[in-house]
Amino acid sequence: MLFKNFKHLFASIALFIFCAVNAQQTKNWNGKKCAVVLTYDDALNIHLDKVIPMLDKYNLKGTFYLIGSSPNVVNRIDDWRKAAKKGHELGNHTFNHPCDGSMTGREWVPAEADLSKYTVSRAVNEIKATNALLYAIDGKKERTFAFPCGDMKIGDTYFYDLVKDDFAGARGVNSTYVKLQDVNLNNITAFGQSDTTAAQMIRQIEEAEKQGSFIVFLFHGVGGEHPLNVSEEEHTKLLEYLKKREKEIWVATMVDVAKYIREKQN
Repeated sequence: MLFKNFKHLFASIALFIFCAVNAQQTKNWNGKKCAVVLTYDDALNIHLDKVIPMLDKYNLKGTFYLIGSSPNVVNRIDDWRKAAKKGHELGNHTFNHPCDGSMTGREWVPAEADLSKYTVSRAVNEIKATNALLYAIDGKKERTFAFPCGDMKIGDTYFYDLVKDDFAGARGVNSTYVKLQDVNLNNITAFGQSDTTAAQMIRQIEEAEKQGSFIVFLFHGVGGEHPLNVSEEEHTKLLEYLKKREKEIWVATMVDVAKYIREKQN
């Protein structure tokens, strides 16, 4: 009888340890099951006029990748400064948003913004100039970078390698789920959204959670102003879902999540 009692005791202890370890493993995103990053590209007016007020309503923070030469940056510096003071990240999306115009289907790329015609030094200088502008706006030295069009090379050169020490990480465009220890901070995965419903985006979050991963949403237009657009209604539904699940899902800026990943990988 005593032996059986010990067997039950040991079995209970083993089960407790297993559950505790498993719970810890499934809550490895700042103590939560999953991390979600909301990113918005190209410094659109609608980001300031609609998206940031929505995020503020639910006390959620987003990352806004600004193009240094955009009139929506130059003419609205005070608004971007206010956004940064509220905890939103102003990320670097280069000065001129250069994309590789030599690729198929890139006829729309203007000559002055054709990455295939850039020198590496020009790309580096424009990125650094944009960082200087962003620092003048928000006074912050830590931020992340986003590759315009997901293009990472000039010829055979990965130009970001020459500026990576200036950033906490760089967001790419590959849509895959990655474990924390396997995240490449020089090409962070992201899921682009266009005509996507809240239900579809929620399923992507649930899949990330199931895999013990995280998800970065890549938005452009929200209710208009860009061909790649998600309706304001569906975007609001997504924010409502994230707010309801705030005890289980960590919603943070790209810079904060990148810094967390780097810390855990070291």
